[in-house]
Amino acid sequence: MSKPIHLNRAGIALAASCAFLALPAAAQAAAVDLGTAKPFVVLGGPSVSNTGPSVLNGDLGVSPGTSLTGFQFATVNGATHNNDAVAAGAQSDLTTAYNTAAGEATTADLTGQDLGGMTLTPGAYNFSSSAGLTGTLTLNAQGNPNAQFVFKIGTTLTTATASRVEVINGGSPCNVYWQVGSSATLGTTTAFKGNLMAAADISLNNGTTVTGRVLAKNAVTLNNNVIDGSGCAAGTTPTPPVGTPPVGTPPGGTPPGGAPPGGAPPGGTPPGTPTTAPGTAPSPGVTNQAPPESRSTVPTRNGSAIFRRTPGGSCRDGFRARVRGKKIKRVVFSMDGKRISSRSKSPFAVFVRGLAGRHKVTARVTFTDATRAKTLKLGYRACAAALLQPRHGPSRFTG
Repeated sequence: MSKPIHLNRAGIALAASCAFLALPAAAQAAAVDLGTAKPFVVLGGPSVSNTGPSVLNGDLGVSPGTSLTGFQFATVNGATHNNDAVAAGAQSDLTTAYNTAAGEATTADLTGQDLGGMTLTPGAYNFSSSAGLTGTLTLNAQGNPNAQFVFKIGTTLTTATASRVEVINGGSPCNVYWQVGSSATLGTTTAFKGNLMAAADISLNNGTTVTGRVLAKNAVTLNNNVIDGSGCAAGTTPTPPVGTPPVGTPPGGTPPGGAPPGGAPPGGTPPGTPTTAPGTAPSPGVTNQAPPESRSTVPTRNGSAIFRRTPGGSCRDGFRARVRGKKIKRVVFSMDGKRISSRSKSPFAVFVRGLAGRHKVTARVTFTDATRAKTLKLGYRACAAALLQPRHGPSRFTG
């Protein structure tokens, strides 16, 4: 007859501890492979449209449509694929990645909750209908550079003005996936991180920045945005998560010198453990602790421009007008609302005919960095003999 197994209190505590440590591994989200869609920072279906001097650090594509509009004023630091085999393959791989994300096992159901103010650890988070973000969402990778975050959203995703997504403690925006069942709208000046995958449309409002990718099965609409795919390569500087014992501390033991980790008493609760109301079980991976500061990517806006008449010319022959400055990409000249010239390299100048009456010459200036486009004006009348501007000095703009 076999002898009964007896567990003392220490053995029971060790068994319970081992069971607890296994939970985070079970809750981890699996990696989502974007395949050939990885090089794209913006990918649309029938169309992608842009307003203003957007900056795309990565590829731009559209398929099966062919409409790419407004990108003469944008900077695309990558290839452009207009309904070619590359864009079609990327759309196919996007569908696979979208379905993979949708099939992730749910770590916690956040339906009905605003993501603003939350700190989440790696996992897959479900919203049965819409999701919203007002304020800051912090994603804590807990020192794991491969930590995966997946958001499964049944219908729409909407962020409020100036909302933020931060990835801290060694995580990468490249490992954050937003699977949106219909449309996503990012509010003005939102600082967003991750791979945004929408079954319908994606709209970015004025001044929104995305560290990651914007990938949609239907239309994508941009408005003076910076979308940086290079941010996927690295996250913020890794720092030990709250309550992590120093290097050399045995599991469950005390560090060299005899002091418990973080000053916690043996068997007690280490500092930084989130608390909940009595009788309330916290959702897995969700804490309400204050997030540490993390580094963010700030787009550069160093462009400047001055528009003025060059010396010389006459009432009969007309005169030359020129734009000078820094980081200038293109200048489009118009006279009385009608386009007369476009220049994409220096000198950014145009000849203005001498005509009787009052007239206005404008220069629409776009820049190679994230400086916002500017329209400069130069007026004249009576055969260009009398300048209205710059009578009190040249028109100036500094980004």
